[in-house]
Amino acid sequence: MTRIAAVHGVLAPHRHTQREITDLVARMCLPPGADRRVLDRLHTNAQVRTRHVVLPLERYCELDGLGAANDVFIGAAVDLGAEAVRGALRTAGLRPTDVDLLMFTSVTGVAAPSIDARLVGRLGLRPDVKRLPVFGLGCVAGAAGVARLHDYLLGWPDHVAVLLSVELCSLTFQRDDATPANLVATGLFGDGAAAVVAVGDRRATTAGPEVVATRSRMYPDTERVMGWDIRSSGFKVVLDPAVPDVVRQYLADDVHGFLQEHGLKPKDVAHWVCHPGGPKVLEAVSDVLSLPEGALDVTWRSLAAVGNLSSSSVLHVLRDTLEQKRPEPGTPGLLMAIGPGFCCELVLLRW
Repeated sequence: MTRIAAVHGVLAPHRHTQREITDLVARMCLPPGADRRVLDRLHTNAQVRTRHVVLPLERYCELDGLGAANDVFIGAAVDLGAEAVRGALRTAGLRPTDVDLLMFTSVTGVAAPSIDARLVGRLGLRPDVKRLPVFGLGCVAGAAGVARLHDYLLGWPDHVAVLLSVELCSLTFQRDDATPANLVATGLFGDGAAAVVAVGDRRATTAGPEVVATRSRMYPDTERVMGWDIRSSGFKVVLDPAVPDVVRQYLADDVHGFLQEHGLKPKDVAHWVCHPGGPKVLEAVSDVLSLPEGALDVTWRSLAAVGNLSSSSVLHVLRDTLEQKRPEPGTPGLLMAIGPGFCCELVLLRW
């Protein structure tokens, strides 16, 4: 048994309405005097009301290339990451010296030494703490990270493992790029972080959901559905309009098969902890799984309030589920996310 002892989410310091960010994108990405009706429509259709970004809006027009954006990423990721881990440990009633494994994930910046290494001294972690920096999983990494903590704790049941996700998506927005993919991304993604504290069977004395089982799934011929093209200008988004179609094609069979192995059907799942990949993705998830009305309400509220935080998003939804829904003991939940690969990660929870 692995138990999730705490989840703590934090957001970047500058909060703006969707209209304010749309106006910034029009200045950054569209040619002077260009018709912005397509941009306005795409940003409206994202159904995001507000987002948090790591820099004041006027600073984004000053960023010049990958190096400048990545320098901002490193400094801000350390600050937000420290806040997220401290908050999660405090909620779990644990000390930094209790941590045996720190896994760090991001897909919006790179660093060597990695962000987790930079946090060891700042947080007061033990010098023998195990570290695992992960890059490239993208939006799926929140769910995949929880699953990999579970794998680790099965082998080390007396240990404490922490997953930290920091995603500063606004630093990847491409200047002078009016392609549909960039305009969609600039209307959907925001900046934030989250930390999860998980404990093994011999330390599982705190409240929180148990991880029952996990499932990873890669889909064929989908490498160019989602990801990055790395350019001197930074991370140029790859975002195929077919993402909801891939979800509709594959997700139902994966979820049904996974649940069936544990004697469950979708109607038995009391809590759906779903990554807010965007309105069309959420509609596809709800349709193919025949979810009841309101099943994804926590996810929809997160999308509207902060946008898509890449790998941090599903962890914010998990935190909100724990705080808002107060699940009954013994009820099952399913945490799920999709990401580059194209892939899906499923984590079966029991409260």
